[in-house]
Amino acid sequence: MADSDHSTSLSSVTRRRLLVGTATVSLASASHISGPVSARSPEETRHVPDMAFALWQEWLTAHEKTAAACRKQQRLETRLVKEIGFPRIVVAAPGEPEPVPIVSMEELDDLLGCEPATSSLRARARADLIAHQARWDAADETIGYSQAKHVEEEAAERERQLIETLWAAPAHSLAGVAAKLDAVLAEGEWCKGCPEFPWPQIRGALADLVRIGRLQNAFQGVGSSPSAESSG
Repeated sequence: MADSDHSTSLSSVTRRRLLVGTATVSLASASHISGPVSARSPEETRHVPDMAFALWQEWLTAHEKTAAACRKQQRLETRLVKEIGFPRIVVAAPGEPEPVPIVSMEELDDLLGCEPATSSLRARARADLIAHQARWDAADETIGYSQAKHVEEEAAERERQLIETLWAAPAHSLAGVAAKLDAVLAEGEWCKGCPEFPWPQIRGALADLVRIGRLQNAFQGVGSSPSAESSG
């Protein structure tokens, strides 16, 4: 049976995907710059892999897979609902002012109880609910909705694990710090370009880091390469 928060899930993933990637090219162009946070020389630090930036790249790939899986299961759910309808029935129970929608046997038992007076109504309602659930299950098997939902859940769990690892990983470059801020924005903003504190401030800090990284790239000659110029 479908979850009730799918539309929220889809809009959330879609919104986050719009937020993510705005700094991807800029961060990639700055990834060679390591604002030294240790006693290493700038030249030495440039060649030290930044685990935070690498994790961000891995997380971004996982994020895209989750978004794609979410879109697929939403599409299949819409098709399933259109063809079959959610497996539920409406029961006109004694004592209730209006018919009551029922989606499970537990709800049906709670509504009608075990009294002999409702036994016939209960039996018909149970048969109707079982039949509707069977139609849903058969269509689901053909359409592949449940399988798609399972794939989405696995992708989302992988994304969650990666971002938790990213939060815990120390950044050793401007790109690493900027990558973590970009992930914070993607996970935290409730709307694109959210005006509420602290999101404008975080976006500003991210823009500062990218700008400083580009300036350092240009100063050290990295930014003068054709690839760097084309990515800007």
